[in-house]
Amino acid sequence: MSRKYPAEPFRIKSIEYVKMNTREEREALMKEAGYNTFLLNSKDVYIDLLTDSGTNAMSDRQWAGIMMGDEAYAGSVNWHHLEATVKELFGFKYVVPTHQGRGAENLLSTMAIKPGQFVPGNMYFTTTRYHQEANGGIFKDIVIDEAHDSTIDLPFKGNVDLRKLQSIIDEHGADKIAYICVAVTVNLAGGQPVSMQNLRETYALCQQHGIKVFMDATRCIENAFFIKEREKGYENKTIKEIVLEEFSYSDGCTMSGKKDCLTNIGGFLCLNDEELFTQAKELVVVFEGMPSYGGMTGRDMEAMALGLKEAIEYEYIEHRIKQVRYLGDRLVEAGVPIVLPVGGHGVFLDARLFCPHIPQEQFPAQALAAQIYIESGVRSMERGIVSGGRDKVTGKDHAPKLETVRLTIPRRVYTYAHMDVVADAVIDLYKNRDKIKGLKWVYEPKQLRFFTGRFEQI
Repeated sequence: MSRKYPAEPFRIKSIEYVKMNTREEREALMKEAGYNTFLLNSKDVYIDLLTDSGTNAMSDRQWAGIMMGDEAYAGSVNWHHLEATVKELFGFKYVVPTHQGRGAENLLSTMAIKPGQFVPGNMYFTTTRYHQEANGGIFKDIVIDEAHDSTIDLPFKGNVDLRKLQSIIDEHGADKIAYICVAVTVNLAGGQPVSMQNLRETYALCQQHGIKVFMDATRCIENAFFIKEREKGYENKTIKEIVLEEFSYSDGCTMSGKKDCLTNIGGFLCLNDEELFTQAKELVVVFEGMPSYGGMTGRDMEAMALGLKEAIEYEYIEHRIKQVRYLGDRLVEAGVPIVLPVGGHGVFLDARLFCPHIPQEQFPAQALAAQIYIESGVRSMERGIVSGGRDKVTGKDHAPKLETVRLTIPRRVYTYAHMDVVADAVIDLYKNRDKIKGLKWVYEPKQLRFFTGRFEQI
């Protein structure tokens, strides 16, 4: 493998066998699952690119740490290790553990939002917006316009549009803004990064108006790699130094440990405000568990602390980003429409351009994800109108400009050969895309409908 795509910086010690079903079997399984890839069973999936959340392979060091799990109900040794690691790498004063990222989102939204307040952010994320709206908040998109166009290739496509933010402040007043939510990277834009300059300028603007900034830190190490690779002045800085500076331009963050922490469960909320920290410690007991475990086992906290230290190693993150890029480059070379540039955690197919014969109200991304599985045994997921959900006031669908299928790459799980299998399958389907049929609802859940909704072909 050329240095353009570095070889895996690890040796494989343990394996899990997978098998390929026949096309006829997959067609029946997909129909039985209501054309929702979330409802497939893992045993029926050949290459699983549904998500990078909790699907990581842990290292020998992490597995060794698991054997040192202190399962005390309070004051676990592993909690103190995790807390010290997070403070060192992120620079915040206070850390509250949670069972996963949405637990941290729930705590922050419950504490920081008053009904009727706005929560501007650089593009929505499904669970984040749900918690914001459930607590009376009103999401406002302040990502740059280019983030909504898959064909535009920009180095920092996840940047906050400062003019949009200033306009919201001017129109509604700073007191009507609960906080700013800045995701690093931006998932639904295709895993796009935010520049350090933009983080710095966004924080400065918010400080002028007394508005707090909270980051969605889920893929902050991936974001740091892009800053090192693309932003002048950071090429010689370590990933650790860049991560620390990223968070210096915020008042706290939510974190899903299931991504950049290289574990299978867990998360945390970071804060600098002592009053909010006191509230969070009280609420975490209600929703998650003691403030020294927050829904995690001791062994999981140990694995997370060790995973964070491994994730900031350059050899790891370079391979992680470039393995994803390899898949994207293969698809681009074949003319398959994807979100450009290739982001940090997956390749996003542009379902509108892939399936121009299917109108958005017939869920082209959902249909494309289903057909990819039928043709190849590769599981992906929809990120479009189904994930967008309905407006709580009007009841109408949120119809995002980006209608995508996410091929999400788990960390340290697959090889470049697996990426070739995925690329070949998608390229073959693109040549026969006219056979893909639109879908209609059979069962539409009221909350986060993409997880359990069911469809049938039109």
